[in-house]
Amino acid sequence: MSVLVTFIRHGKTAGNLRGAYIGKTDEPLCPEGAAALRERLADGFYPPEPGILLTSPLARCRETAAILYPGAEPRPVADFRETDFGEFEGKSYADLNGNPDYQRWIDSGGQTAFPGGEEPAAFRERCAAAFRAETAALPDGSKLTIVCHGGTIMAILGAFSAPRRDFYDWQAPNGGGFRGMLDPKTGQIFEIAPLTGRKDG
Repeated sequence: MSVLVTFIRHGKTAGNLRGAYIGKTDEPLCPEGAAALRERLADGFYPPEPGILLTSPLARCRETAAILYPGAEPRPVADFRETDFGEFEGKSYADLNGNPDYQRWIDSGGQTAFPGGEEPAAFRERCAAAFRAETAALPDGSKLTIVCHGGTIMAILGAFSAPRRDFYDWQAPNGGGFRGMLDPKTGQIFEIAPLTGRKDG
């Protein structure tokens, strides 16, 4: 029993272009981000039929879904939203360089809470719990596409990949993502591979 599941990270925003930490900030796609999505769409990079389409409630994900699947009716899932970066929100590495709170977070390997923000462990469990709830009753042979955030993809695949791999192994570029086969009974996702377009093989 398995379900084909596709994870797609939203297109670029102005904050992504600056290399900023963009979590709860509800930024739209920037023109470059929207154009890149359309180019990849024309190249056959994305599955032509999304099946069940879920998104983060934030604008950049809903806009990405609308570009890729204009005829579909996506359903937003509140707990697929990106983490709250707290005091780091909207700031880049260059902005934070020399900030002692930022250095402590770096030294922790990203495991401590963002000052004024969300605990990484709580964020990961939030995403994993939402994924379990949304996939528990999916029928065999169905398709599921989730348009969300890089952190959300990392949290879900870090929890359910089979064989299990680390959170940081699942980084996807803007507009990129992964496909895999999900066993709804166990929640495990196997045969995971990055998305590729026709030009990529």
